[in-house]
Amino acid sequence: MLILREVLRWSASEVAELLETTVASVNSALQRARSTLAATDVTYAGPSQQMDEAQRALLARYVDAFERYDMDALTSLLHEDATWSMPPFELWLRTHLDIVKWCLGPGIGCRGSRLIPTAANGSPAFGQYKPGPKGGYEPWSLQVLEVSGDRISGISFFLDTGRWFPLFGLPRRLAG
Repeated sequence: MLILREVLRWSASEVAELLETTVASVNSALQRARSTLAATDVTYAGPSQQMDEAQRALLARYVDAFERYDMDALTSLLHEDATWSMPPFELWLRTHLDIVKWCLGPGIGCRGSRLIPTAANGSPAFGQYKPGPKGGYEPWSLQVLEVSGDRISGISFFLDTGRWFPLFGLPRRLAG
């Protein structure tokens, strides 16, 4: 509840619908989560670690593979059990085969996209822009990557670009 309400900023009714429960139940759970968090000795440990050269190279290869829409190169950068998700939708991909099938099927509109680097909660992230119908590139998603070792272990695609892009200083659109 805490993440859905406080981080993703969903309304209580949206969370209730997703979890098939009542708004009162959502609000009660949120209150308990806040109380638990307040009672926990959570301290700020400082900024997240800077990326090393190997991680920067991994991200550069990811951008290159994604922008070329090279599925072999893209999946070679992922752990075998890497996940792709697109909250609040039920999209949850877990294998290379599922990812390729989706990218070349329903996700084919992402071919030709451009990625602009940023960071989210200490993780590498990218503003994704799809080719627009009148030229240029339209905002599509904020991609937040999870990196584990020498591979990418997960990618979450947040589609509310009207909300997220301004917060990350990402442009409203890219010229062609």
